[in-house]
This record gives sequence, structure tokens and C-alpha cells, in this order.
Amino acid sequence: MNKILFLAHTEENDELSRLTLESLTAAKKMSAELNIPLLVGIIGDNIEKTKIIASAAPEAIFTIQGEEFKYSRYSSDALAIETICKEVAPTYIVAPATSRFSRVLPGVAHRLSGEIDTFVSALSIDNNKLFITRWYYRQRMYATLTRTKTPWIMTIAPGNFEKFEGSEQDFSFTNLTPTSTDTLMQTKIEGFVSPNCGKQTLKPEAELLFVAGAGWSKKQSDGNTKLAKAAELILDFLNKTDASLGGSKSVVDMSSEGEEALSFMTHLNQVGQTGATPSHKKGLSTCCHGEEPHAVGWRFINERRAVNLDPNCGWAQGKADVLYVADAFAVIEKVNKILSYK
Repeated sequence: MNKILFLAHTEENDELSRLTLESLTAAKKMSAELNIPLLVGIIGDNIEKTKIIASAAPEAIFTIQGEEFKYSRYSSDALAIETICKEVAPTYIVAPATSRFSRVLPGVAHRLSGEIDTFVSALSIDNNKLFITRWYYRQRMYATLTRTKTPWIMTIAPGNFEKFEGSEQDFSFTNLTPTSTDTLMQTKIEGFVSPNCGKQTLKPEAELLFVAGAGWSKKQSDGNTKLAKAAELILDFLNKTDASLGGSKSVVDMSSEGEEALSFMTHLNQVGQTGATPSHKKGLSTCCHGEEPHAVGWRFINERRAVNLDPNCGWAQGKADVLYVADAFAVIEKVNKILSYK
């Protein structure tokens, strides 16, 4: 009998991430369109805050709980997932493409003699057969494919499905206890050390992506550079809108080339052909010319707007829904004042 197993793990706060709930939507879509039962497997220290899963009406829920499953560790995660999969014997396995699952699921696929496709961006059913879509070569080409070998594991990329909305409900579950040895637990999590990187500017779940280009660091109309003023305006905007920060290749390369740069802009913020391809609902580009290598990173953003003094820049060539021909310094300063009144 064909079955779908949806895998989830709790976060540090024992809750489920947005990506996990987006992936649950994908699993429910598969279950409904293929007309096969949905089962759930949850891994974590405590599942009390995962009750929203019950409103997805799975046929059964299996859990593996304990302090040793609170944090990511390959040996214990692989054992836990393998235990759930052998109990369920699923045809399809759907999981969020979190760093924790992305690390361990390829190995689990090998243990189960199955197949895996990572960062799936779309699902479709044709003649009762499942097809998936995923991107390759830094999102410059995509493929639609299917497989016959099972179990078929799929990890779902963020931003492609709506977040599952449901009410918290009490549910019954079967708690499994994997057989383990001390050698599997010999890696100990002592704690976390984060680099002192200042303000958190990368926010994958933010509705708005604000992208800064090299124009912020150039000489302005009075002939002077105003990088300190630029940093103040950008950070104020990010704080007031809770937006995520992106940068063009030219602006993130400035510090490595010995030029004065925005201190909070790193290569992790880079958007474009050689950077990230984010999936925010809206995007606002400022002081970027909108050439193809940069604009290619915007392909999954639904609404695109840009601010640039050049009316003939790349954004004006059909790459932006709206182009404001204006001084970004003046525009963002005015917007920040308006936002201060709210």
C-alpha cells in the first residue's frame, strides 16, 4: 500500500519552523491528489508545541523524543529517521530542506536503498503519477522528473508552498524507541557560539527584501560620499520594516577590494547569479542598475520595485514592476519618516 510519510523536527524552542509548515502543505497536497494516506514522524526533545500537525489529519503520528534528539547530530538523527521509516514503510517521504535534514537524509536514503531529491520547488500529478520540479545551476535552469524506485525522499525548498494554517489539537501518537549504542551519542552538544556580526540582516521569512547597490557608496550630488549616512538610513529602514537585506555583487565586494564599505554587508547578503536567489513576496532595489547577473536573483520575488537616478538602467527594461527615478537617499529618508509615524 502506498503511503506518504511527512518528517518534521522541532527547533530549539520545541516549535516547528515556517519551512516545516510549508512542507506540510506540500505533503497534504500529495496525499490529496494521489489519494493515499498521510502519516507523520516527529523528532525532538518535546513535541508539546507541535499540536498544529494534528489539524492536518494524518492517519498516524510517530514520534521519537528525548534530550538526545533536541539538536542536530548525524548519528542520532539518522537512527531516528531510519527507525520511523522502517515502522511506516512509506512510498514517499517529504521533509523540509532545513540544514538539519539536508545533512542527514541523503545518508538515510542510502540506508533504505531509496532515492532522494533535494530542494524540490514544485509538485504535480499526471495520470496518478508524481512529478517534481527542482532548479539546477544556481537557479538558471530547472527540470521536472519522476522516479520509480522507492522510498523516494523529497526535501522541500522554502518559499514555494503556503504555510500550513491550522489549530492546535491534542493528538494520539506512537512513541518509538530506537536501539542505540554509546558510540552514536559520543558527539556532545556543549552549546552555541555565534560570531559578533552586529545586527541580524538575513531574514528568509521576511515579506520584503531590501537590496542595496554600490550607488550608496558613490559621490552624491554635492560631490561627497555619505557612507555613514547611507548605513544609518538603511539600518533604520530595516529596523522599521523588519525587512531582509540583500546586496549586489559590486557592493559586497567593496570591503575585500580595500574600499570603504557598509560594515554590515557581507557576501552572505549577495543576491544574483553568483549569490542567493531569495523568495520574498516583495523586493525593493536601491542604487542598483539591474543588470542581468544581479536581476537573475529576483526571479522568485513576486513584486519588484527599484529606486535609481538613471531612467535607462536595467530595472527600466522590464525587470521591475515599478521604477522610481529618484535619489535613494531622499526616498528612504522620507519613507523612514513616514514609518516613524506608524
